[in-house]
Amino acid sequence: MSQIRSIRKIVAGTPQIDGAGVHLTRVIGRDDVEDFDPFLMLDAFDSEDPRDYVRGFPWHPHRGIETVTYLITGDIAHGDSLGNAGHIRDGGCQWMTAGGGIIHQEMPQPAPRMLGLQLWLNLPRKDKFAPPQYRDLSGDRIPRVRAAGARVGVIAGRYGATAGPTQGDYVKTTMLDVELEPGAEFRLPVAAADNLFVYVVAGAGRFGEADKETGRRRAVLFGPGDEFSAWAGEHGLRFVLFAGRPLREPIAWGGPIVMNTREELRQAFAEIDQGTFIHPPKAAP
Repeated sequence: MSQIRSIRKIVAGTPQIDGAGVHLTRVIGRDDVEDFDPFLMLDAFDSEDPRDYVRGFPWHPHRGIETVTYLITGDIAHGDSLGNAGHIRDGGCQWMTAGGGIIHQEMPQPAPRMLGLQLWLNLPRKDKFAPPQYRDLSGDRIPRVRAAGARVGVIAGRYGATAGPTQGDYVKTTMLDVELEPGAEFRLPVAAADNLFVYVVAGAGRFGEADKETGRRRAVLFGPGDEFSAWAGEHGLRFVLFAGRPLREPIAWGGPIVMNTREELRQAFAEIDQGTFIHPPKAAP
């Protein structure tokens, strides 16, 4: 008999100004890493005023993580030290493995509405220095599956028989964009070993066995079980679901660098200062 996951924790997040002056909501962050493991950080943005975001995130380094940027509506120009450049647009996703070191920039462009999120996914200790990698997923590459009262965008992992176009190489992740019509119910079998949470983008609804509805701009973390359930309120419900197996490893976090020890952090910032942060690729044996 399946066990439906109950709500363990609801997080509202806090308004932040990051980058060169981008207004966003830091939904989960440093204080939440133990509970949300392997997910480190979730930033959400929703604005119709370009002054809130056009200063963007100029060139900056990352090491030890993957960043996943999902844009529901808007336009973000990007570039990195691998030579990649382009735009994330409506319904698109950028999945970037920083690994041993990458430098990139993300510069939102003026748009009628900028709505989306960025997730930081931790890398296991053994993969912290994996080769950097970049995957650009335009909106038309993300399957949108229609079910009774639901529309499910499969970004990573699976929904029924439909697989997403990408997957984390180091932490297998499920990432679904779920839209429910008013009153609709949604159920999903999930791996019992995975940590699972959702971020409510729009509307409100009930999760698990909760009596009260949870509204937009909230992250909901769930306890143990092998089935996820949600019911949409009278105005419908949209949420992004994330699931992945916890790493249960020590975390040393300094700005854009996430390692396992303070010494590894000091080494990373010393390399940034010395101009040796970007490691040349290793020769094949």
